[in-house]
Amino acid sequence: MPRIPRTRSRWTRAAVGLAVVASALTGCGGGSQAGPVTLHWYNFPDDSGALQQAADRCGQQSGGRYTIRYDKLPRGADGQRQQLVRRMAAHDAGVDILGLDVTWPAEFAEAGWIKEWTGAMREQGTADTLDAAVKTATWRGRLYAVPYNSNTQLLWYRDDLVPTPPRTWAEMLARADELARQGKPHLVEIQGAQYEGLTVWFNTLVTSAGGTVLTPDAQAPSLGAPAVAAATVMHDLATSAAADPSLPNQMEDQNRLAMESGTAAFELNYPFVYPSMKANQPQLFPHFRWAPYPAVTPDRPASVTIGGIDLAVGAYSRHPDLAFEATLCLRNRDNQLTNALKGGLPPSLRSLYQAPELTGSYPFAAEVLAALDSASIRPQTPAYQNVSIAISHTLSPPAGIRPDQDVADLRGQIQDALGSKGLIP
Repeated sequence: MPRIPRTRSRWTRAAVGLAVVASALTGCGGGSQAGPVTLHWYNFPDDSGALQQAADRCGQQSGGRYTIRYDKLPRGADGQRQQLVRRMAAHDAGVDILGLDVTWPAEFAEAGWIKEWTGAMREQGTADTLDAAVKTATWRGRLYAVPYNSNTQLLWYRDDLVPTPPRTWAEMLARADELARQGKPHLVEIQGAQYEGLTVWFNTLVTSAGGTVLTPDAQAPSLGAPAVAAATVMHDLATSAAADPSLPNQMEDQNRLAMESGTAAFELNYPFVYPSMKANQPQLFPHFRWAPYPAVTPDRPASVTIGGIDLAVGAYSRHPDLAFEATLCLRNRDNQLTNALKGGLPPSLRSLYQAPELTGSYPFAAEVLAALDSASIRPQTPAYQNVSIAISHTLSPPAGIRPDQDVADLRGQIQDALGSKGLIP
C-alpha cells in the first residue's frame, strides 16, 4: 500500500476537524436554515390546480413549520416510475413524499425505498378509507402508503341510441351490431394500445370471470379458464363491428375524444370523461349516461380494477416526521374533495361519497362507490412492471388474440417475468 505523505495526512486531519466543528455548530443552530422546512412532494402533473392548492393549504396550516413544494413528474406513468426509481436508487434525501401509482408500493417497499406506516399514523391514514384502496398500499401485511385518490371505470353510453344499458359484454356487442346495421353510431371505446391500459382491461375481465392473474402468494401465474374467457371477450370486440379502427392505438384520452366526436355508442372509461363531455359537447351531454361496467357472465357482476395514487414517505427523507404529518394533510377530506371537484379524481374516503358537495357534481357517485367496493386490484408483486409488460405485449393487438394459445404462452411469460427474465422494465 502506498505511503501517504505526512503533509497530506495533516491536511486530512485538519479538514476532518473542521467538518466536526461545523457539524456541531449546525446542530446548535449556528448553521441552521431560517424559516420553515421545505418538503418535496413528487406527484403526477395536474393541470387543474388541485394538487398545488393542497400543497399550499397544508403549508399554511402547518403553523410555519413546513412548506410543500409540488414537484411534477412526467405525464406518462412509465416516465413517472422511472424518475422515482432513479431518485430512490440514488438514496435521494430530497424526496420526502412520493405519489405512487397503485401498482408500485410493493416494488418500492421491497426495495426499502419507502417507510412503513405504523401506530397512530397508520390509524389516521386508513380511517374512513376504502378497503380496496388500502390493499393497494399494503405489502406483506404492512402499510407503506396511504391512498390519496381512487379511480374506477364505468360504462358510459348514449341513451338516445341505447335507452337501457347492457349488462354483459355479449349484450353490448349485440346492441352495437344492431346499431351498425341501422347506420347509427355504434362503436365501443376502450383502451387497446400496448400499454398499462390493456393490462387493466385484461385484469378486469379475468377477475370479473372469477379468476386472478397470479396465485394468492404471487409466486406463479394463475390464469386458467377465466383468463381464456377474458381473452375471448377482447378478441370478440376487436373483430366485431363495435371495434374502433384505432383500437390498437387507443388510450383513455383517445376514447374520450372518439365518444365526444359522436361516432361511438359506448365507452369504458374513468369519470374524467363526464366534465369533459359537458364542456366540449353540450349537444351530446344530455344523452351521456353511465352504468355499471358490463359483466363477463350473466351470473357474476364485474369486478373492475381499482386505480388511483398512494402517497408514501421517502426512506431517505431528512424530515420523515414532518413528511408523515404533511402526507396526512394532503389526503385529508378538504383536499380530496377539491381533487375530486377540480381534478375529476374519485376520493379514497368513503364518507365523501355521501357529501352533498360531491354528489352535486358527481351524480354517478353511488355507482363509483359500488364499483370500488367490489373492485379488484392488479397483481401485487415487486415484479409487477414485468408482469404488465408480458400481458400487454402478448395481447396486442386485440384482434390478433388466440385465446387458448395466448393464455398458455402468457403463463410461461409471467413465470419468467416474476423471475425478471427476458424483460427490461
